[in-house]
Formats: sequence, C-alpha cells, structure tokens
Amino acid sequence: MKNIVIIGNGIAGVTAARHIRKLSDHKITIISAETDHFFSRTALMYIYMGHMKYEHTKPYEDYFWKKNRIDLKRAFVKQVLTDDKVLVTQEGEKIAYDSLILATGSKPNKFGWPGQDLEGVQGMYSKQDLDMLEANAPNKETCNRAVIVGGGLIGIEMAEMLRSRNIPVTFLVRENSFWNGVLPAGESEMINDHIKDHHIDLRLGTNLKEILPDENGRARAVVIAETGEELPCNVVGLTAGVTPNIDFLKDSGIELGRGIKVNRFLETNVKDVYAIGDCAEQHEGIGLRRPIEAVWYTGRMMGETLAQTICGNRLEYKPGHWFNSAKFLDIEYQTYGWVFSERSKSDTEQHFHWKHDDNTKCITVSTHTETGKFLGINTFGIRMRHEVFDRWLTEERTTDYVIKHLPEANFDPEFYKQFEIQILSAYTNQLQTA
Repeated sequence: MKNIVIIGNGIAGVTAARHIRKLSDHKITIISAETDHFFSRTALMYIYMGHMKYEHTKPYEDYFWKKNRIDLKRAFVKQVLTDDKVLVTQEGEKIAYDSLILATGSKPNKFGWPGQDLEGVQGMYSKQDLDMLEANAPNKETCNRAVIVGGGLIGIEMAEMLRSRNIPVTFLVRENSFWNGVLPAGESEMINDHIKDHHIDLRLGTNLKEILPDENGRARAVVIAETGEELPCNVVGLTAGVTPNIDFLKDSGIELGRGIKVNRFLETNVKDVYAIGDCAEQHEGIGLRRPIEAVWYTGRMMGETLAQTICGNRLEYKPGHWFNSAKFLDIEYQTYGWVFSERSKSDTEQHFHWKHDDNTKCITVSTHTETGKFLGINTFGIRMRHEVFDRWLTEERTTDYVIKHLPEANFDPEFYKQFEIQILSAYTNQLQTA
C-alpha cells in the first residue's frame, strides 16, 4: 500500500484522490492551506452575490472524506525534500510520502505596481480573496468605488460581483477592446457594449501606474499611466491573469518553468512526483493547446488520468478537442475547437461572423481557407451541445456541413427563439458575395 500525498484540494487534486480510491487501497492525504474541504471555485462569485452560501458550493458532504478513507490536513507546505520524500509545513511538521501529487493551482499576477500590497488591494481567486472582498466592499456606503485592473474573465466576474451590490466600478483594460487577444473583433466589441450597458466605467487602452495609500496604509486612489489622472477608490482588484503557485518548490530539485514541468504522463523530472491542474506545464505542446491551462475541466481530466498511472496503468494525458465556457455578465459564452482573434489567426483561417440585432447574441465560425474544414466556433447567447461539436471536429466536417446541421447542436431550453435559419441565410449570402 502506497502513501499518496496530494498538495491542493481543488478540482485536480480531489479528482485524483477520488479515482485513486476507486482503484486502490492506497493511503491518501490531501493537504491544503485554503479551506478544510473541497469547494467549487467557479461558484465563489455567487456567494458574494447572495445566490448561494459557502456550504452550497461543497460538492460532497463533510463525512464523505472519512467514509472514503481520504485524510484531509489543513496546513501550508513550505518545502519539499524530494531526496527524503518528505514535506515540511510552515509549523515545522514533516510529512512523508511514497508518491507526491502537486495540485497547487494558481495565484493572481502582480507586476510590481507601487502600492500593490496595500490593504484594500486584492485578487479574486481563493476563498480568502472572497472573504477579503466581503470585508473590503460589503456595500456601497463602505466602498464608494472599486477599480479593477485587467480585462480577463476574472475581472469581468469581479465587476459583476461588485455591481450586484450597486458599488460603482471602473474597469482598466490595457487592450483597445475587451479580451481582444482571445476574441475576434466583432465579439470583443459586443462585450464592450454589454459592459457599458451594465453601468461599468470601461477604460480601454488604459494602464495602471500606481496605487496611492491613505494615512492608514489602505488604498485611496489609483493613478492612470497614460494621463496621470488620480481616480479615488476604496478597493483595487488585480485581475490581470494568474500564475502557477510554485514558489515553495524553487529549491526542491523539481524542474520549473512558468509552472511545474511535466511530460505527457504528468510526471516531473523527479521520480514519484507528479503535477496536475493549473500548476502543471507541459514540456511538449499538445496540438494548439497552451502549455499551462488554468481551466476547470482540464484539471479534472488530469486528475482522472494520473489516478490510472498511480495505480499501475500508466496513461498518457489526452485532453481532446479544446472547449471552454464562461459568462460575460448576462451573456453566456461557449467555444469549441479553435477560433483565434485577428492578431493570432493564421493566413489559412477565415471567419464567418453573425450577430443578432439586439447585440447580445453572435457566433463566429473558423474555417480552413483551402479545405473548407470546420476548425471551431464561438457562441454568445446561444447554448450549444458540447458532444455534437466534439463529434464534428473528430469527423473533420466542413463548415458548410456544420452550418446546415446547426439545429442539431442547439441546447437552448424549450420555447427559446431559434436563430439557425437567420445564421444559415447570412452564411449563404456571405458565400454568394465571396
């Protein structure tokens, strides 16, 4: 019986633990400094917005862990001694392991801005961040304005959270259109309008210069780099992306890059040490995927895959076709396959873009210019079925086929309006014009 120790109780680490238990009688210990129990990180925003309580975000009852013989330990690991196969906690306790799984997740980026460590300045990633936001911005009387720095998915979630309590929000986005390094222009522009429609002060092409303190060491204002404008605020949200949480591994002998370097089997350069989830960095690219993917479902897939290897069935990590989903305030977003922004797409890709007149629904379809092969689709405001697009990508269908069969993929509830006829008509007109 092996002694398996997992650092991190997020989706990757917990999935690994659950599947190892299904496959073996190994001793399993999960160590986390964040919370006592696993919770759904993507649901944090709904606690602040009053839609859920913290206990609602825990997928398993507290008795689940003991019943399944998975030990939980609340501790912060400060050092990994790989030669001795021992972990050292902040309190000095030593914990031995036979196999170590690193599932330490991410932390918000900081870029050396003056004032970034003041009180009232925070990210929005962990349960501690949620608790901090509750203390920093309980209502609009206590927080007369918040400034969010960084135009990604976490930033727009934080803006929605604060606006749910009627707190004024200024959103500083470095790019000249929201998330335009990822989204094609038409989609990015639609989201710009949607953000403004929610009474959020969106500042495009704007960078943070510094955060100014008050006499008590709390944030009182930010300074805009381009204009020198001083913008008073009580809370500053730093949401300019995340980075793997790996600082404690620098002297461990484990190879690090931006994250923890792993091969296709999620193995590090040190025997019996593995990494999964946000903190894992693939040595070799997997298709067009990024070496580090801070995505919920890939963490789950890595956990399932590694459990097989730990239990004697060495299995390669194969994430399949890229997909993801998110929400931009009231607009749901899904992506299947690859649809690159104008700055990223190659000469062999072309886009078909359709947008509804209400400016809250659109799709963009990417096609190989020479073969007509369907490469991917982005959908906003129209729900689509993952399994259908996954199959079409595997079958290497043409975009002509996909557009004609689009109703098969629609996943909107009954009585919702359907837009496939309009989309097909626009697609046909575009082809005729071309």
